Amino acid sequence: MKKIIAFGASSSKTSINKKLATYAAHQFENASVEVLDLNDYEMPIFSSDKEAETGIPQLAQDFYEKLGTADLIIISFAEHNGAYTAAFKNIFDWASRINAKTFQDKPTLLLSTSPGPRGGSTVLEIAKGRFPFQGAVVKGSFSLPSFYENFDVSNGIINDDLKNQLISIIHSF
Repeated sequence: MKKIIAFGASSSKTSINKKLATYAAHQFENASVEVLDLNDYEMPIFSSDKEAETGIPQLAQDFYEKLGTADLIIISFAEHNGAYTAAFKNIFDWASRINAKTFQDKPTLLLSTSPGPRGGSTVLEIAKGRFPFQGAVVKGSFSLPSFYENFDVSNGIINDDLKNQLISIIHSF
């Protein structure tokens, strides 16, 4: 049985990216799924001064260790001004101080969604380019455009073409 760690890279309590990551994780057969909430990893804003003063926060170590327990990591990115959310970037920055290969050579599925027609594709492209340098073995990526038109909380992705695209990516694992 595979262990999947999934999360939406957003601190929103109603994160559509957390919903997409959770949905995608549950499409894998014979897997146990743990969904993380970034609000459980709230830390001071990263700075080298703060690190020198107080060290790496325990929550950063906890997050890094949690990633290490995964056989597969699924991240769905919210896009703030074309990039990662501040909440995710802060956790990522702290965890990378433990090990620059933050994702520990784990197979990774990168996702994004937004209410708009581009589906967070700008931040997804950033992650696809950056994460291999951070120890993610990116096995696939998928952007869901127009979340509220294409996703239903009870049924998941309701656009058949988009659903089939994601399922095809999942089957490639």
